[in-house]
Amino acid sequence: MLPALRSSRRSFVHSSRILYKAGTWGPGKPNIDTELVHACIEPEEKTGAILTPLYQSTTFVQESVEKYLEKGYSYSRTNNPTVKVLEDKVAKIEGGVGAVVTGTGMAATTIVMSTFLKTGDHCVITDCSYGGTNRLARVQFMKYGIDFSFVDFRNPKAVKEACIPGKTKLIFSETPTNPTLCLVDLEKIQKIAEEVGAIHCCDTTFATPYMVKPQDYGVDLTMQSLTKFYDGHNIGTGGAVVAKTQEQMDQIKLCQNMHGNIMAPQVAFNILQTMKTMHLRVRRQSESATTIAQWLDKHPKVTSVCYPGTKHPQKELADKYHANGIHGGMLHFELEGGAPAGIKLMNAIERPWSLCENLGACESIITACAVMTHANMEAADRLKVGITDGFIRVSCGIEDVEDLIKSLERALEKV
Repeated sequence: MLPALRSSRRSFVHSSRILYKAGTWGPGKPNIDTELVHACIEPEEKTGAILTPLYQSTTFVQESVEKYLEKGYSYSRTNNPTVKVLEDKVAKIEGGVGAVVTGTGMAATTIVMSTFLKTGDHCVITDCSYGGTNRLARVQFMKYGIDFSFVDFRNPKAVKEACIPGKTKLIFSETPTNPTLCLVDLEKIQKIAEEVGAIHCCDTTFATPYMVKPQDYGVDLTMQSLTKFYDGHNIGTGGAVVAKTQEQMDQIKLCQNMHGNIMAPQVAFNILQTMKTMHLRVRRQSESATTIAQWLDKHPKVTSVCYPGTKHPQKELADKYHANGIHGGMLHFELEGGAPAGIKLMNAIERPWSLCENLGACESIITACAVMTHANMEAADRLKVGITDGFIRVSCGIEDVEDLIKSLERALEKV
């Protein structure tokens, strides 16, 4: 049999080479602000184009059977040059050896569960996660004979007690959690995962790598919804799984290839551009969130406010893990009068706020989680973790913060 026709890892894993040229940056490692712009990007060889070309091609012509895959590409379900640059860049920014990018954040979560769980296995998962993650576990994977324990990850002891020796294969955490902003002590949870022989995956969509890089603390897999702060402009959807080791990378890449769970080249091209400003956006969003949280906390109609940078029951953990005093653009609050008051406020909100789903974008977004992002959670589970009908989730954009506060004030006057 010809070597080119043998089953080979090369058929689905293209080497995760880093595209920096030796000596380009001189001594020392560039700051993340610089890497978000330049990491893994070089001028196009033939023309000098400063942006990575958009390769819309489905297939790639091979020079010969003997040289099959010599250039690294054969079919865009497996690898595409534009998508590959985004994968390399996400891996570089997040601190992993490699990454796969997908069509949505939920597609990335599906890859993690599909790769590391099988019938008879057990997963310990946060009891407060994005609603779609909760539903994926309950509706899709439980029917395959996989068990899930939904646990409060604020308590590492509870996580450890939920693990079943020889059966727990995956620990799935989220920090900060969506939407309650609960935090995870990554080092303690990773130690538990290593003790029980499980893979630890952490979803840090709310945090972004500008705040938290789980792999700096030994976490096996980082999961991101690229739709949020990576894209940051409400343009496209995407997800990513970043691996700590090459073995894990090969496993998730094979799963992705079999499922056809990919990102379109046009979307990858767009995110390669929008992620360049992540540090600027996240700084501005964090500043606005801090100001708004402080303002809400003093308002007589507001009964509770939660933001990791100001008023948070795990403030010490936020200060430990959130880099450079950046705590993100997400906060939540409730009003006197409960659910009816909260719903009335959200129905009365004016521009520059938008009542819609999504988060992490340039536009400031206000969301009724109980009937929007987390409506697919069972009501008892939702209430157990504190997502009441009047729970208001806020994603601060990059508008003028005084305009945002004036709009909130007008809406509160109508409550």
